[in-house]
Amino acid sequence: MLQHMVLVALGKQSPRLIEELTKAILDCSCSISDSRISNLGNECTILTKLSGSWDAVAKFEDSLTNLGQRLGLHFSSARISSLKPTEELMPYAIDAVCSDRLGVVYEIAKFMADNELQIHDLYTNIYEAANTGTQMFSVHMTINIPIDSSISLVRNDFMDFCDRLNLDAIMEPVK
Repeated sequence: MLQHMVLVALGKQSPRLIEELTKAILDCSCSISDSRISNLGNECTILTKLSGSWDAVAKFEDSLTNLGQRLGLHFSSARISSLKPTEELMPYAIDAVCSDRLGVVYEIAKFMADNELQIHDLYTNIYEAANTGTQMFSVHMTINIPIDSSISLVRNDFMDFCDRLNLDAIMEPVK
């Protein structure tokens, strides 16, 4: 039976870091089912879901201490079960932009929770506007909406929420 593990890693970015980590995963006969890798400053953050036989995942778990020392990574890991949705969900993408200010991510997360919408992915970025130099904030997220929900009602409520927060947003189905 296939086993699953989530691995979170943090360490200094280097040109061979991802190659060496993925080689170690392969050497233990595990495969990468899902992953996110991002450089934040000089740090590399890695979030990966691994799959393999019970002994392959155990072998990889046993290698983490030495692998972390060799690659300069700090690991956190957990065995997980495969996700089986309990209800049918529709994926929607949201892109929003506003001037940077405290609490925007919290307000969006609260709106999603209050409306029982599931956040699947969330990416944020702060950047400087080209013409004015104003600090801007952008968020891209994928949410899951229960199939029995009224899309027009969800979209209208979200757009009203964005208007109140002065967020410029787009919400569209993931195709």
